[in-house]
Formats: sequence, C-alpha cells, structure tokens
Amino acid sequence: MDDNLKKRIKELGEAINQSLSESEAIADSIARIKAEGYEIFLVLDATIGFQRQDEAEETESRPAMVAAKGRSVEPKFQITAQDLKFLKSMRIGLGE
Repeated sequence: MDDNLKKRIKELGEAINQSLSESEAIADSIARIKAEGYEIFLVLDATIGFQRQDEAEETESRPAMVAAKGRSVEPKFQITAQDLKFLKSMRIGLGE
C-alpha cells in the first residue's frame, strides 16, 4: 500500500470519526444512557475495501462471463444467535 493511499484512508477514518462525534442523535442517545447511570463506550468496526479502477473493470466483466456459461453462485448468508440478539435489541425483526 503506497503512502498516498494510506493518507487517504487516514483522512476517511478522521471524516467518519468527525461525523459521528458531531451527530446530535448520537450525542443525545449517549446523554440519555449516561443520565440513567451507565458508563458508555462505543466501538465501531468498519470494513473498507478498495481496488484500482482498472482492476474493478476487470472484476465487473467476470460475472457476465459466468452468467453466460450458465453458472450462478448464491452467497452464503447465516445469522447467529448473537446476530438475532443484536437485531432484537435494535427492534429489528426478521419476519418469520
């Protein structure tokens, strides 16, 4: 990874951090939790992928070739018990 890319990634991290710290909704939620007597810490995990544009164009053409050969790959999607607990805590339901 070259120094320029490292610098841009650092700038992105700082921009995300700044936008979170300036969010009134987040500050209000944190204040309400603290008012109820809790200490709070917030840890966010972000996965950021990147590739050069010429590589992206190459990757974009591959699914069309795979489809032309009649093959399709379904992505594997699994929800763990922890995932369900988290979603319920956020009042997000999965339907059935």
